[in-house]
Amino acid sequence: MLVSAQAHRFAHRLLAARANANRIPPLSQEAPLSFADAYEIARNILDIRIAQGETMVGRKIGFTNRTIWSKYGVAEPIDRPIWAPIYDSTVRYAVDNHAVQSLKGAVQPRIEPEIVFKLGATPAPGASLVEVSECIEWMAHGYEIVVSPFPNWKFNAVDAIAAFGLHGLLIVGEPKLLSSATRRNLAGVLANVSVSLSSGEADSFALRAAGFGSDVLDSPVHALWHLHKVLQEQPQFPPLAAGEIICTGTLTDAYPVERGQTWATAFSGVTLPGLTVSFV
Repeated sequence: MLVSAQAHRFAHRLLAARANANRIPPLSQEAPLSFADAYEIARNILDIRIAQGETMVGRKIGFTNRTIWSKYGVAEPIDRPIWAPIYDSTVRYAVDNHAVQSLKGAVQPRIEPEIVFKLGATPAPGASLVEVSECIEWMAHGYEIVVSPFPNWKFNAVDAIAAFGLHGLLIVGEPKLLSSATRRNLAGVLANVSVSLSSGEADSFALRAAGFGSDVLDSPVHALWHLHKVLQEQPQFPPLAAGEIICTGTLTDAYPVERGQTWATAFSGVTLPGLTVSFV
């Protein structure tokens, strides 16, 4: 177990790398880190960012897509979801489902199409899948821009947890308010969702990937439920609460993005509009 001074030192190292857009070796190369150690570093980062004036507005869940687990992890493939706080400074809302986003300061940025929820109620500690689903006020399509301070995106799961869950920015599209009936059936509906992800420059677009809701721990609602249960075992962090924004994990692999590119999505199986973002 890390001593508090070492966790604090690692936290400041990661914050400095983020502020200066630097790359650093994975922390796990310097010291053997457990998952508990990684979340202790994350807790330090949360405290520092709040002290600096940021507000936690929700969470991101990472590595919920089982189809990409084998592509990540140096010591061994990543085989479980992780989570990290998101902040008022890292969430923005697209206008008419279009956004222009600067990549200044983003280290090795990649794009992930995701389902985003806002909680309208606080789940009870032992809430079932359906009870958690009934706490969702709205859903939306979003892009998470993930970043990595670790060269060539090579890291272990503990490094990803400590490094903000690799969270850079969340761009949220048009929210869709949910009825009671929709909430009760949402897990099944989203399990059958598919998304296409395309990119290009000017008027030349090409399909890059397709993804499915069932790849995200069986459904994005299952991912939310998983996070709720994990947080019951982490008393050092606040549990899920009404008002939080939750991005549930990518529906496809994460793809590198560059200035001058435009990315767009289209959905089937659910009445969510696609989202277009141009990078500058």
